[in-house]
Amino acid sequence: MVRHIVMWCINKEITGEACTQAKLRIKNSLEALKDIVPGTISVKVEIDALNSSNRDIALISEFESEEALKGYQVHPGHVEAGAYIKTVTCERACFDYEF
Repeated sequence: MVRHIVMWCINKEITGEACTQAKLRIKNSLEALKDIVPGTISVKVEIDALNSSNRDIALISEFESEEALKGYQVHPGHVEAGAYIKTVTCERACFDYEF
């Protein structure tokens, strides 16, 4: 199995309710992919970071294989979510590993 972890910061100019709405849209769009992308085991998006965090959003997802992760990355639903995410985030970090 493969775990895929991605973290982002929301762009600094997005604040208040707009920030909350951006986080919720990211969470909803990515978590919806669990049931439609073959080989996806779990997708969880955390948006309530503690003050000790240096990122605003974390995606923790698991896939049956590296091939399933690759399929997720090119799936139209993920591509659409990613296009929006790029407009509201910065400082992306990603870590993938087999377990």
